[in-house]
Amino acid sequence: MPLSEHEQHLLEQLEKQLHEDHKFASSMKSNASPGGFSTRNIAIGALVGVIGIVVLLVGVSNQWIPLGVLGFALMCVGVYVAFSKSVFGRAGKGRPKNGPQKSSFMSDLESKWEARHRDEH
Repeated sequence: MPLSEHEQHLLEQLEKQLHEDHKFASSMKSNASPGGFSTRNIAIGALVGVIGIVVLLVGVSNQWIPLGVLGFALMCVGVYVAFSKSVFGRAGKGRPKNGPQKSSFMSDLESKWEARHRDEH
């Protein structure tokens, strides 16, 4: 779907502002994360969390405080594992250690952006 004249004008203004504001552009590049949360970590974290709840309930129902504390600790570990990005080291597997790698989508966008910028000048 083609852009209207107003939308094209706004897009050109945004591109011009982004090109002029190097600090903003570099901060946006540095804030971009190469990936999201790992599905495997979420599944393992949820499993550990559920086991922690069960252990906590068994400890509380039997009035055995150390088991309840252990269950609570397991719940906390489950949440940590679920929300961490690379606890088991699988998220970065296959990537070189010399710096963050960009996804092919982002590299395609950057190459199109640079080609467009070259064509303008």
